[in-house]
Amino acid sequence: MNKSRQKNISVPRIVNLDGNFNVIRKGGSKFDWGDLYHALLTLSWIKLFAVVGAGYIITNLLFALMYLTAGDGVENMREGNFSDAFFFSVQTMATIGYGAMHPKTLFANILVAIEALLGLLGVSMGSGLVFARFSLPKARVMFSRVAVITLHDGVPTLMFRVANERQSWILEAQVNVNLVVSEMTQEGELMRKFYKLPLYRHHSSLFLLTWTVMHPINESSPLYNITLDEMLEKEMEILVTLTGIDQTVSDNIHTYHSYIPTDILWNHRFADILSKTRDGRRSVDYNRFHDVVMLD
Repeated sequence: MNKSRQKNISVPRIVNLDGNFNVIRKGGSKFDWGDLYHALLTLSWIKLFAVVGAGYIITNLLFALMYLTAGDGVENMREGNFSDAFFFSVQTMATIGYGAMHPKTLFANILVAIEALLGLLGVSMGSGLVFARFSLPKARVMFSRVAVITLHDGVPTLMFRVANERQSWILEAQVNVNLVVSEMTQEGELMRKFYKLPLYRHHSSLFLLTWTVMHPINESSPLYNITLDEMLEKEMEILVTLTGIDQTVSDNIHTYHSYIPTDILWNHRFADILSKTRDGRRSVDYNRFHDVVMLD
């Protein structure tokens, strides 16, 4: 199959290149209030600030309306003036208390007490969410854009590269590779089956620079004698999971990647990126991390 035809073929992914899952969920509950904390943690920073900001404004608007119903319950607040009531609510929720406006009736004092309590709870919950987002351990691992199939010690071998983009170690790093295949059962049911691909080395005690992950395509491999057309027909996808312990925060990290048939190059090898400087130190050229060389 030529490269132009290969590039024009679209194969659905289970895992996108950014590590997110490319699955559309239909039916079932989309949101559970009991899972609110997890839902907020999974939001992007922009969406999280939008949700917190919207909740802050809506809460102050509601309390401003209640302060208006209190009539002349707030000293120095113009009667019926919504902006005065709104900004008094802001001061109360943030426990600022400039002193220009203050409650003077029992009903207004009750509202202030309730809003002050909600403000304390909101600040503590918001601070906890922001801290949790900052403290979440994340892996900065780079995967090669393509995988290659080439000979290694005389055996056809599937290879792809992994690199640690941080200066710190990833301790006890492990890579697991699974092949996902669409197969028809004897009953005529189409199923997505997972096959674990054995690797030459799936564990690295200290992962700092780069790692070439290799799967030998021998008689026991599900990729043995496979062709690109067969891979496309069966919608094959290679799922990669890397886990380890970040040296700095001493916490578990994980990341995902996938390769579809159009990401795999036959009879290519990766360009050399490791070298030594004049003083004998090892050097890694990440500018050539994704480069491949065509073989005869």
